[in-house]
Amino acid sequence: MNLKIIPYFIFMVLLQSFLTDSSHNQLNTADNWIQLFNGKDLNDWTVKIKGHPAGENFKNTFRAVEGVLQMNYDEYDTFGTSYGHIFYKEEFSNYKLRAQYRFIGEQVKDGQVWARKNSGVMIHSQSPESMGLNQDFPVSVEVQLLGGLGTEDRQTANVCTPGTHIVINNELVTTHCTNSTSKTFHGNEWVNLEILVMNDSIITHKINGEIVMAYYKPQIGGTIEIDKKTWESKEGNPLKKGFISLQSESHPIEFRNIELLELH
Repeated sequence: MNLKIIPYFIFMVLLQSFLTDSSHNQLNTADNWIQLFNGKDLNDWTVKIKGHPAGENFKNTFRAVEGVLQMNYDEYDTFGTSYGHIFYKEEFSNYKLRAQYRFIGEQVKDGQVWARKNSGVMIHSQSPESMGLNQDFPVSVEVQLLGGLGTEDRQTANVCTPGTHIVINNELVTTHCTNSTSKTFHGNEWVNLEILVMNDSIITHKINGEIVMAYYKPQIGGTIEIDKKTWESKEGNPLKKGFISLQSESHPIEFRNIELLELH
């Protein structure tokens, strides 16, 4: 996404930022941020990997290791299509989500080319229990995380829309992914991510403190092969709340300091 955004939308983003910073200033203390990951175990999280029922952590893909949440593939011979997600136990609607992430190591054998240094944070997501056994990705809005591959620009904190649509510049966006304006991070440095989610209105992505993506009106839309009739009947319904999940797509990644501030 470039920043040729209509003045009304710029105004709405700035207004929302002002209201959040001022009206909730008294909430922005360490005591009010919920630590979603305790650094020790995955007790508050549920794993769902394609081809396996919710709750089965196939090949120990998701791990709590020395204070970080890892997506690790050292028990895999090949990846195939074992796309996975780990879901926090509660739904949220209005909040700020903060985390740090970094890509490490090498992609597992036979992972897709596009999945190299590729992961994501899914917001407004369906529950892991409601996903089909062989469903690749939950119906959600994805904050796509990409690492640089050494040469060309490769933005991070993009937006992708599995089973959903969004609005940018007063236009319904039906393409699957839209790039942010972020810098490229080629190494294995920790990157600071912050997501502002305001129900079914404004959503913004920040990288290292800078807004790099903004959109609004997340809604059901697009092709879902699993339970297709049900999702088609919900086409256009606004996404007002949902689960948060972290993605495994064949390249090792680590997350730490995963915390959330509810906004009321």
